[in-house]
Amino acid sequence: MTGAITSYIDVAQLVLYAFWVFFIGLIIYLRREDKREGYPLDSDRTHRTDRIEVQGFPRRPESKTYKLAHGGTSTLPRPPDPIPAAMEPAEPWPGSPMLPTGNPMLDGVGPGAYALRSDKPDLAFDGQPLLVPMRIASEFTVESRDPDPRGMEVLGGDGQVGGIVHDIWVDRAEPQIRYLEVQVTENQRHVLVPIGFVRVERYRRRVIVRSILGAQFADVPGTAQPDVVTLREEDRISAYYGGGTLYAEPSRLGPLL
Repeated sequence: MTGAITSYIDVAQLVLYAFWVFFIGLIIYLRREDKREGYPLDSDRTHRTDRIEVQGFPRRPESKTYKLAHGGTSTLPRPPDPIPAAMEPAEPWPGSPMLPTGNPMLDGVGPGAYALRSDKPDLAFDGQPLLVPMRIASEFTVESRDPDPRGMEVLGGDGQVGGIVHDIWVDRAEPQIRYLEVQVTENQRHVLVPIGFVRVERYRRRVIVRSILGAQFADVPGTAQPDVVTLREEDRISAYYGGGTLYAEPSRLGPLL
């Protein structure tokens, strides 16, 4: 028989076995590489003085240092950053849901959870901040057939005015609006609202943000610089509005049915 090594094994069979070994090795390699971020997990069985690391199989790979496009380096995997989430388990057994212990929209729990991303802005190909207000990106304009929200009142889910739209933040890489900058009525702070939480009512000349109440605009996490938002600040801002979808008022905590 052509290709036969013995009466039971031939070259085609060896090639098939070699492919199986290669494919299993490839899966293990890719599974290790995708654990460079997010691992190890912290077990909810962790005691106050102990820390249980959950890695699963296979274990995390050895650390590797990457050169970043705009300078600097990043070493992965790295020890997880501790997130100061104010929470406690609802019940004493493992797997119990976590409940916020302070301001639920700022505690980093549930729909208000966020990651401690880099405290630097996202950059465009030329090294400039990617997301900026239109007072900086003067080459951007609002299409004449679309409503310009600047100057409109911003109402919360309770119909109360939270502030006035001061400016529009755009994505320099795409012709997209990312945030509305709102001057808060209560304390005159300038805060950002992700455009995904916004509904602009053209004819009534107002902006609706249903995820939070009018008075809650005063506590939206701010930015360290007036014309720049970092990746970490973006996550915290989005988490605040996300948390509001559940925690903004007590009636949202109950079941729908």
